[in-house]
Amino acid sequence: VQLQASGGGLVQPGGSLRLSCAASGFTLDYYAIAWFRQAPGKEREWVSCIRSSDGSTIYTDSVKGRFTSSRDNAKNTVYLQMNSLKPEDTAVYYCAADSTSMCEVYDYWGQGTQVTVSS
Repeated sequence: VQLQASGGGLVQPGGSLRLSCAASGFTLDYYAIAWFRQAPGKEREWVSCIRSSDGSTIYTDSVKGRFTSSRDNAKNTVYLQMNSLKPEDTAVYYCAADSTSMCEVYDYWGQGTQVTVSS
C-alpha cells in the first residue's frame, strides 16, 4: 500500500504546477485525499481535501481560488492544480488518504514533493 506524490519543482511567482498523488496497492475511489504542506521551520499545514462520496472539495483560505483538487479514479490518481503561485506556497507537499472520506483522519501518507516558488 503506497501513495506517491509527484509533480513538484521550481516555478516563478505567478506560475503553475500540477501535483499528482498516485496510489498503489489500494483503490483511491473510496478514500478522501488531502494535501498537506510543510515549509522549512513551520508546522505541517492542511491545504485541501477531495471527498470520495461526491467529489466535493475544501481548501484552506490561503489557496482558495488558486488551487484546485480533482480525481481520476480510472488512473487511481488525485491531482492538485496550483495556479498563481506565490513564494509563500514554497513547501514540501504531501498527500494523504482517509478511508472514512470525512477529511479528518488519514490512514496513508505519501512521501513529499518539493515545490519552490522563486524568481
